[in-house]
Amino acid sequence: MPTWPINEIQQLLEPTLAHMGYSVYSIEQSGSGGRTLRIAIDKRDGFVSLDDCERVSLVASPLLDNANLIQDSYTLKVSSPGAERKLRDRGEYERFLGRRVNVRYRIGAGEVALEGILAAVDDAGVAVRGQKAEITHLSWDDLLSTRLVAAL
Repeated sequence: MPTWPINEIQQLLEPTLAHMGYSVYSIEQSGSGGRTLRIAIDKRDGFVSLDDCERVSLVASPLLDNANLIQDSYTLKVSSPGAERKLRDRGEYERFLGRRVNVRYRIGAGEVALEGILAAVDDAGVAVRGQKAEITHLSWDDLLSTRLVAAL
């Protein structure tokens, strides 16, 4: 499987995508034989649509081809981070304040999962309001992972 310069690809794409109103959520090499470049994009206001993915794909493809960072043929797939995206940093927690989340956190030597509404974000950590309106305060150090919960 070929190894692509993911960091250089991200550095190439970020300025143009930022100008278009998007950010790079993630870039990964995948697929059969590692010939697929998956780019997940995000935008500050609202959620990423199929039109957004198409727009980015039409711009990213020639940028990548001209930079010659990927040798031989590859498949480019542009997508959103998904309805149940992982929250990765404080800015994302603040952005999704008030949304339903699933949080895995450390408690002693074990871990616990909690689903509820992201009620607060501050320097100490986050607070999640559970199904019975109880508030659970979690420190940043105890958080293992947090994902949005898709509303159906």
